[in-house]
Amino acid sequence: MKRYVLLVLTVIPLLLLSACKNEGDGGSSAPNDLSVKDYYPANENTHYVYQGRGNEYASFDVYVDYASDGKVQQRVNNGGTVMANVVEISDDRLSKVFSREESYYRENFLDKSSGAGEILLMEPLEEGNSWNLEDGRTRTITGTAVDVSTPSGSYKAIEVTTMGKTDKTLDYYAKDIGLVKSVFLSDGIEISSSLSSIEKDVPFVQSIRFYYPSIDDDSIYFREKNIAFRTNDVTRKALEASYKKDVPERLGSVFSKNTAINSLYLNSDGMAYIDLSKEFLTEMNAGAGYESMLLQCVADTFGGYYCCERLILTIDGQLYESGHIALKKGEYLDVDVDSAIETE
Repeated sequence: MKRYVLLVLTVIPLLLLSACKNEGDGGSSAPNDLSVKDYYPANENTHYVYQGRGNEYASFDVYVDYASDGKVQQRVNNGGTVMANVVEISDDRLSKVFSREESYYRENFLDKSSGAGEILLMEPLEEGNSWNLEDGRTRTITGTAVDVSTPSGSYKAIEVTTMGKTDKTLDYYAKDIGLVKSVFLSDGIEISSSLSSIEKDVPFVQSIRFYYPSIDDDSIYFREKNIAFRTNDVTRKALEASYKKDVPERLGSVFSKNTAINSLYLNSDGMAYIDLSKEFLTEMNAGAGYESMLLQCVADTFGGYYCCERLILTIDGQLYESGHIALKKGEYLDVDVDSAIETE
């Protein structure tokens, strides 16, 4: 049951985007002249906090990593996992089109899809409107001006009821706010998540380890850096800039001034892939041993970021080849973060 509840709670946050408080005068009239977009604003650089009851994973926070062309990618952290959720507002409906668990890294999934998508909210926004989901559940608008109380205020909300074989979920949407409350009911169990607070114009701050070689003792050291990401920031560019700055004293710089990350991603084979510009080689002044340490630092930094064990390195789309080291097609670098030493 605990695993089932956790899975349910990773679904609840799929709709969590908010704007400003709507206390008291949230509107008592039925929203027949309003659209889904009125109940799902895509607010960038905003942090949403939800207070949970009934389960340790019912509380969570939400950031918007990416937003473009009617799609929004959320980062949802409930303490048990980090979800990357992509929702799309198209025509008369709001749909979940992609979701990935354990997305501790930051990557743009706006172009990803996992089928036709699950309809979360659909016009007409009137009581009785109902649709079936692929898993056999039925979703129905069961109210259009329901009073809802949350830690962030009181709202007039659309109530959407999702019926399963042994459970049901009640979701409440307020105009200009988004989902303000969700309640899961099953066999005497009640778990709720309610909007607690909204912070505007704030970045998502991620702590990342960067690895550096030591010329003195042939060891590899790491430093933790906090990187602030705003909505639609390109992850590889932020990591590239941070790697070049504030190199610890007595340690070597891994990226030269003109080295650029052309591409960076986690592949479906479970390996991280990074493509660097030619300057990584042409501006490198190192013997075979030191070059090996530089490659190990690249593997540890970017493989570690994706929590994987292997990294494929290429240069401008071609196989890595220097005067000392040549990597064959498919040959990877092992990630070895356990042997590194922390430095201030």
